[in-house]
Amino acid sequence: MHIQNQHIQMMPVFINFNGDILPANSNLLTIANRAFKYGDGLFESMRLMKGQLKFAELHADRLQRGMKALKIDGYSQMDTWFLKDIVEELAKRNKVKHGRLRLTVYRDAEGLYTPSQNKMGYCLELTASEEPRYFLNEKGLIMDVFTELPKPSNYLSNIKTCNSLIYVMAGIYKMQNKLDDVFLLNQNGFLCEASSSNIFIYYQNHLYTPALSEGCVEGVMRQVVIKLAQENNIDVTEAQINPDILYEADEVFLTNATRGIQTVMGFGVRRYFNRISKVLMDELNKL
Repeated sequence: MHIQNQHIQMMPVFINFNGDILPANSNLLTIANRAFKYGDGLFESMRLMKGQLKFAELHADRLQRGMKALKIDGYSQMDTWFLKDIVEELAKRNKVKHGRLRLTVYRDAEGLYTPSQNKMGYCLELTASEEPRYFLNEKGLIMDVFTELPKPSNYLSNIKTCNSLIYVMAGIYKMQNKLDDVFLLNQNGFLCEASSSNIFIYYQNHLYTPALSEGCVEGVMRQVVIKLAQENNIDVTEAQINPDILYEADEVFLTNATRGIQTVMGFGVRRYFNRISKVLMDELNKL
């Protein structure tokens, strides 16, 4: 039987750039782009499941507050309805039901440090995945503390800004030391966050997470997990946390919007359980 070679065309990947659906490999940014030059912007990492944006209200609320803090105009446009609309449109164009989203919002202006205006520009990207729900990592993470670059605590610390050098340096340290992730400290030497996640620590039947005043990013999944813990009668406190607790904690896990909950297996010689993270992950997948 004669079989013809079928040329299977790769699915083109599209992005939304300021309202236009364009191929992802389009050359769009000029050398004057302020996100490129000054890190003048912020971004949301989000999760698409079954064609729907998860926790749209929380993402829209955080994005609007971040834009307001950075004095970028147009934040009222970035409401829940708008976010859901652009995400669902892009998912359909890419024929993708599950995946990770990144919405970058930047100040679309000229000028040096001082911008000529505060107009908003944005770009939405989508990376497909096969995961219709959140999965707990089978192999727990091995972590250490990254001490070379403490994170400052100020009103920008809770926002996911485009200035991410501290996380880049933490990532290089993680790679060079063959770790799965690292804990970041704030300027006062207290626990802040991980390289792309918030931290939760279960110690003496109580769940702790660094308070926003400690300089961590105000994670959407952090908010969701705090609420889930409270609803499941797990005592949870936002606190100032000495990193020494890592030597005595019963359980440590990380949270972010794209992966949900990830368990930590080891810190130094210390090994952790994952009972609470399993309970919370089951609850998370019911939402």
